[in-house]
This record gives sequence, C-alpha cells and structure tokens, in this order.
Amino acid sequence: MQMDFEPIRLEQQADYLKALEQCSQKSSDYSFSNLFGWADEYGLTWAWDDNLIWIRQSRPQTRFWAPIGPWDTIDWGDVFKRRFTTGTRFIRIPETLSRLWQKDLQNRLVSEEDRDHWDYLHDITEMVELKGNRFHKKKNLLNQFIKKYDYRFETFGPSMIEPAMAMQADWCNWRDCESSDVLSAENRSVFKVLMHWNDLVGLTGGVIIVEDIIVAYTLAEKMSDESIVVHYEKGCPDYKGVYQAINQMFLASLPDNFKTVNREQDLGEKGLRQAKMSYNPSGFLKKFRVELR
Repeated sequence: MQMDFEPIRLEQQADYLKALEQCSQKSSDYSFSNLFGWADEYGLTWAWDDNLIWIRQSRPQTRFWAPIGPWDTIDWGDVFKRRFTTGTRFIRIPETLSRLWQKDLQNRLVSEEDRDHWDYLHDITEMVELKGNRFHKKKNLLNQFIKKYDYRFETFGPSMIEPAMAMQADWCNWRDCESSDVLSAENRSVFKVLMHWNDLVGLTGGVIIVEDIIVAYTLAEKMSDESIVVHYEKGCPDYKGVYQAINQMFLASLPDNFKTVNREQDLGEKGLRQAKMSYNPSGFLKKFRVELR
C-alpha cells in the first residue's frame, strides 16, 4: 500500500512537534526547523499514516528517514509488511528505534552504524566553564577574544535577522560558497530559517557585536526541557577566538534547566570531525543505516 507524500508545511508544525514529543529519542535531524530548513536541499517530503509521520528524501538518492511518533506502541512487523518491499533503505535511524526494529523484525533487517551521522553531545556546564587541560586551547582563545575586542553578546531576536543575513552573505564570500555544493546548500538553509524566524517554534540564538557589526551568530532550537541543538554557528575569520566566544557566551546565556547541547553531526568531513572532537564530547547519539531484506 502506497503512502501519500507531501511537501513539509509550516502550517503543520504544531502537530509535528506533538508527534516528535512522543519519540523516545530525539536526534538533531528531526527538529522541525532542521526539516523545514533543509527540505528543498534533500527533497524532503512527509506522509502522515499509521499514527506516524514518515519522512522521505529524494536527493541525492531516495531514502527514508526515521518515522516520527510513538515508537514503543507500534507493531513494526505489521507496518513494514504492509508498507515496504525488500531492498528499501532507511538512514539517520536513532539507536533506540534501530533496537526496536531489530527486536520486532529480527532477520528481516540489515543494520549498521553510520558514524558520519552521529550527533555530538556535550555537557553545557563543561562547555561554559572550559576547565582543565582538555579545554585549555579553547579557554585561551576565548580569553584572547575577550581581552582584545570591545564586544557585546546579545540574545538573537527579530531585529537581528537582517544583520545576520548580511553577515552570512559575507561569510559565504569568505568561504567561497559558490565553489562548494555543501556550503551553498547550507547557505540556502540558513536564509530560509532566518526568513521564517518568527514562525518557527523553539528557535533561539545569539550574536556577538563589535563596533555595531555582527561578527558571529549562532542559531539553535530547543529539543526538550533539558537539551538544545545548535544548527548554525558562524564567525568572522578576522576575529581570533570568535568561534570559541560565540559558543561559550551563547551557552552561558541559557536558562539553568538546559543540561545538554547537541552540536549535530560531522557528515564524515575530516576537518569538521576534528573540530567537533576538539570540544571533547560527553557522548554521542548514535544513528544507523537500515535495509529491509
């Protein structure tokens, strides 16, 4: 039986978030702002069926993502029998769901870890305090920034949208986004999220301003009462330590109820992996590739 896949619509955000709340593990991929921001780049569509929201990408190849909803109450054997044929492939499957599928479907699935898509998890207190030898280089760069520049940090709000867009455009010139499909796609995603800032639930962020110009910004989203995911973080390369500063200052500005920050995946990019590992993650949210036999 075929499912009817439709474009991801802003008008269905509230219902989607209710379904996401029922998932027993929430990875960065499935925040609404991430789906909405990257929908055009991955060709994302969704189908609301079986008390679940099924997500499908069409670029660069057709793959299914994890369904959203009450995973623990679903008869997965029945669902897969009715919905999917041998050879169907799934990606970005959080570990908790992968285990449920293995339990219900057993030898019908082939599952393997997908390290490139693991989310990096960090203790917010550690990231703010930057204590000890593990964080010595980060703390040193942060202190250099603080001492050298007359700056101010502000929480992101509607008045920041246009200046942040201007900084993002400059950042793309610095990094020559036009020569990179990945950076170009991310740039379009950033602009889409910024243009809908007032419509997207749970978004927050911060900016660092020097001489009335934004030199760094970060955009993040609440995932639960205790966790937040950082979607985008950009800084002007002319300001040494600016990345360490925007990361630390934003996390320091959060309410005390937030304990964990998810800094998303590295997509297998060597430089990005080194940069993310340099912050000494406290753990990972593992994800898997799955194929139906």
